[in-house]
Amino acid sequence: MSRLNQQLGIGQGVALLATSLLGTGIFVVPAMAASIAERSALVAWLILLALVLPIAFTFAALGKRHPHAGGAAHFVGKALGDRAEKMTAFLFISVLPVGLPAALVMATGFWQSLFQLSAFSALAIQLLSLFAMLLLGLGGAKLSGNVQGLIAIAIITLVGMLWWKADIHLTDVQLPRHIDVPSIAPALTVMFWCFVGIEAFAHMGEEFRRPERDFPIALLLGALLAGIVYWAASVVVLKYGAFGNQYANTQSLPHLVAILFGPQAKWLAAMVGYLACFASINIYIQGFARLIWSMADEQQLPSLFAHLSKSKVPTTALFSIVGACGLSCIAAWLLDLPLEHLIRYANGNFIVVYLLSMLAGSILLPGVARYLALFSAALCALLLFELGWQSAYALLLCLAFLSGHALLRARARARSKINQAG
Repeated sequence: MSRLNQQLGIGQGVALLATSLLGTGIFVVPAMAASIAERSALVAWLILLALVLPIAFTFAALGKRHPHAGGAAHFVGKALGDRAEKMTAFLFISVLPVGLPAALVMATGFWQSLFQLSAFSALAIQLLSLFAMLLLGLGGAKLSGNVQGLIAIAIITLVGMLWWKADIHLTDVQLPRHIDVPSIAPALTVMFWCFVGIEAFAHMGEEFRRPERDFPIALLLGALLAGIVYWAASVVVLKYGAFGNQYANTQSLPHLVAILFGPQAKWLAAMVGYLACFASINIYIQGFARLIWSMADEQQLPSLFAHLSKSKVPTTALFSIVGACGLSCIAAWLLDLPLEHLIRYANGNFIVVYLLSMLAGSILLPGVARYLALFSAALCALLLFELGWQSAYALLLCLAFLSGHALLRARARARSKINQAG
């Protein structure tokens, strides 16, 4: 029996995942990818979708057989043991200092397209957004699913309107004759950001009404829908050259809307863009909270975090995560960290979490699904290699965790020997 309210159906699940995958990426990453690879970015999107679908299938198969609020960490723990489970949770939570500030910077960029904001005003918007996510999270998973369903419809409608107004022809969607192969790998390491969210969605598996059926369908449909929308947006970005430096990339969508629908329509782009980012960050906040609660409920963290409200919302864990996000935003603001660096550092963590999850799938899943999980693990390893020195954040965190874990175990054994001797 589920420990949390089973409120989610397929439609709400697709909405939660699609908005999570589209949210912070759809209005920025196509422009960033175009800046790196130009028209070869169209090829890179197809490659990325081919890489992500086997990973999504593996997460779907794991979630179908082992629905749990612990998500990826739970899968890894069942396959690789308690230490690996705790390391996965540690890596996931360690995304906070880099990933959440990056997402909130993207969200704030839409307000900056309308108003001249000071750095402090941008920080205030980020903190107020976190407070709104706290209030939404207190309403439960069903409320989040319904709100994000409306946001998903708005995103897809806006991209469809851009296609219609841009008068897309066959020449606009044709793949380039000469592919800039060296640019594909660095583009992929940035574009992978668009499909982080699958592992956060895995934390919601326990809250589906029929997780063994609805969870895998929602996951696969959500990932496929997001991939199609990303590719469509990239076509329009490339046609109008709406990319360049960091400022141009963060203003890409409002710029396109102003070109195609007039300057007044920038308000529409800014509103939809901000809500999309809001939705994506929200599912991460909810996923983090459920991971913390699940670990506390299983006595891996202090029982303080295991508190549930009357409506079975992990309130203490939710307040803790929102507070940590707020501190991370303030730190990133003080250090003035570049957006692209924040994304690449965060991607390193996500890729390692995906790699561990795929290895777990190769152990826990039967038949063809096991070989698909092994294939997905190899793809994750290649992506981690291509990330280069910017994978150091994740690898150093792994080393720090393993060293700390070994030290704690050595101290525990020493105390045990002393007690026995006494």
